[in-house]
Amino acid sequence: MHPVTPPPPVPAVDPPRRRARLPRDVRRRHDREIVALALPAFGALVAEPLFLMADSAIVGHLGTRQLAGLGVAAALLTTAVNVFVFLAYATTAAVARRVGAGDLSSAVRQGVDGIWLALLLGVAVVAAVLPGAPLLADVFGASGEATGYAVTYLRISSLGIPAMLMVLAATGVLRGLQDTRTPLVVAVAGFAANAGLNLVLVYGAGLGIAGSAWGTVIAQNGMAAAYLVVVVRGARRHLGDGPGAAGRWAVLRPDTAGIRACATAGVPLLVRTLSLRAILVIATAVAARLGDAQVAAHQILVTLWILLAFALDAVAIAGQAIIGRYLGADDADGARAACRRMVEWGIAAGVLLGVAVAVTRPLFVPLFTGDASVRAQLMPALLVVALTQPLGGVVFVLDGVLMGAGDGSYLAWAMLGTLAVFAPAAFAVPALGGGVTMLWWAMGVFMLTRMLFLWARARSGRWIVTGAVRP
Repeated sequence: MHPVTPPPPVPAVDPPRRRARLPRDVRRRHDREIVALALPAFGALVAEPLFLMADSAIVGHLGTRQLAGLGVAAALLTTAVNVFVFLAYATTAAVARRVGAGDLSSAVRQGVDGIWLALLLGVAVVAAVLPGAPLLADVFGASGEATGYAVTYLRISSLGIPAMLMVLAATGVLRGLQDTRTPLVVAVAGFAANAGLNLVLVYGAGLGIAGSAWGTVIAQNGMAAAYLVVVVRGARRHLGDGPGAAGRWAVLRPDTAGIRACATAGVPLLVRTLSLRAILVIATAVAARLGDAQVAAHQILVTLWILLAFALDAVAIAGQAIIGRYLGADDADGARAACRRMVEWGIAAGVLLGVAVAVTRPLFVPLFTGDASVRAQLMPALLVVALTQPLGGVVFVLDGVLMGAGDGSYLAWAMLGTLAVFAPAAFAVPALGGGVTMLWWAMGVFMLTRMLFLWARARSGRWIVTGAVRP
């Protein structure tokens, strides 16, 4: 974790609402920053879901019941971790502001407080999951034959939740310090370790699905340990050590006020995340009412949509770090210029992804299913996904910009408003006799509504609050 020198102020430019192009040198400067942060961030984002893919590939050879149990447990664990993604987002914004202000010691202190909050939340989740695993498996629809495997995997894997939440918080620290390469290295190493441990424990040691869970837990704790080494080094470099042996660890002691501040800052982003999860759950519930072929097609569409979101979210992550740093440096013009350039990147990326989906869909659809009825549902719906990618590019970028600005309260209200618009549109699909294509037009309404909320905020300029700490 190396010191970061804030960039020189960007020359004053027109606000984002005007059409004049940014000067070429300003565009190039922002392009270099965006690429340097977004490419490693994309690699780390893609590496994360590979954990479950590796587990599924290995456990799948044990039998259908084991794979079904893994599927239920993985859905529960993914939900538990994703709900707390604010640990990364809020920490990135807070640390980046302090970096921009040149206060690296406060930046690191903020990061340490965020990691302590992650550990406390992780322990609380484990305390709830261990005794409640059978009930959770039943609620998520595990069959009688798969329930035992789901409970086994869930109970063991829950022991890795504190580590994964600490990884989220530590990732936020490094992103705030403008470092997305370390998270990439740790994510790739974690995936490799997870795959190797799974093979050894599942087949070599004969532990079955329990071996897969233990392999994942070991890999997750190894990732957390790697992050802690980096953060501890940075804390000692920027905060110093106290006298005596105890002083070497004084900088890492939990600070109640700091932890409370991190939790308070994360509440609006938690509301935003829960609202987004509700939208996805509603979409799946509606698809299930349409029929088996429709819900199968919808599941494939969601998988593809999430993959595309990773690509667009990489620019958003760069936005969180860059915008927070500019605002911390009292450079409002630089923040406006960066916002505009990232929106241009988002639109361009969305157009490219949309064209790729539209052109290649006849090639990749057979890879997902051989069922003609499912294919018939997929082909027109994929066109909707393709057409809405430019909207997604703008949405993800502006979401990242406002997160970097610490504008969590607006993001929470905007997502609640989007949920209020989407829910009636989605629930009307079966009543109108529509299929999965109409459902994904409703998803397009969701993206359009979200974009309008975010665009209105970006144009207003109210998100531009400078200083090391947002009031």
